[in-house]
Amino acid sequence: MKTRDFDYSLPENLIAQTPLKNRLDSRLLVMNRFTGVIRHEQFSHLHRYLKPDDVLIINNTKVIPARLVGTKVSTGAAIEVLLLSELGEDTWECLVKKAKKIKVGTTIAFGQGQLKMVCVQEKAEGLRDFRLIYDGILYEILDALGQMPLPPYIHEKLEEPDRYQTVYSEEKGSAAAPTAGLHFTSSYLEKLKARGITIVPITLHVGLGTFRPVNVTDVEKHKMHAERYAISKTAADTINAAKQAGRRIVAVGSTSMRTLETAHDNGHVLSGSGVSELFIYPGFTFKIVDALITNFHLPQSTLLMLVSAFSKKTHIMHAYQTAIEEKYRFFSFGDAMFLTDDPLKKA
Repeated sequence: MKTRDFDYSLPENLIAQTPLKNRLDSRLLVMNRFTGVIRHEQFSHLHRYLKPDDVLIINNTKVIPARLVGTKVSTGAAIEVLLLSELGEDTWECLVKKAKKIKVGTTIAFGQGQLKMVCVQEKAEGLRDFRLIYDGILYEILDALGQMPLPPYIHEKLEEPDRYQTVYSEEKGSAAAPTAGLHFTSSYLEKLKARGITIVPITLHVGLGTFRPVNVTDVEKHKMHAERYAISKTAADTINAAKQAGRRIVAVGSTSMRTLETAHDNGHVLSGSGVSELFIYPGFTFKIVDALITNFHLPQSTLLMLVSAFSKKTHIMHAYQTAIEEKYRFFSFGDAMFLTDDPLKKA
């Protein structure tokens, strides 16, 4: 299986640069994941395709202002750092621009010295581990010094940083938003609950996997970056009871899907915390998730491979071409897709 098999051509004007004023105004491409039959909808009509006993899994991670620009203490050179994952004891794995200049022992200062970072380990592909030195509360310092780490294909300034957060974000730790969840409003979630749909939060902190391209020729040789997750006992018990009762598990986003398909034993979701390095590509056997809400993903990306595994590559590539012809908005601030197991009659 070749990475180029997941390529497609996207007009640049279809890359959404800003979020819509109203989250619910996004469009929704509904597709039966087995047959490829497509419906064009608005996201505000998602409830028409959900069942009253569905269990909706949301990722409640919160994006931190993880992009920092500081100076190398020894030379005064500007250095950009992206905090990716907390390793414990004030040590973080980071992605560094011009990383070759950063060796073990290098110190970078931010602001007026409110935060300093000392490199403690050099890794491949621009990664470094840093020990953070500061007084006070780290997240308050990041709020003052950091910037929202928008994806590199977004070139316009985000006027409202909260629009790169889901309305249910709670657990700080992500370097990127779980973007499928950006379409929901609090009132719409309440509407779904009123219809009998159960909403279950879990956590996966989005890290380098979102930014790292697939740069190998053979898909099977790609290695996913580890991302931390947590599933409460209440969440696991709810999901397991639903599976036993034959209810659908609907994942909001690839992060929710990867977490559930990582943290299970023979189809039984396990509570607790850990790291996911799960790479889902065609041929994968799904144990937990029955339906998926997702955005439209970059060419040759692991996320495009994931949705191709959940459906069929031919169905997904046809759906993407249809979305391009219909002028859907793509990527983080773009429109959504619902991959369902419900039969959809052909128009």
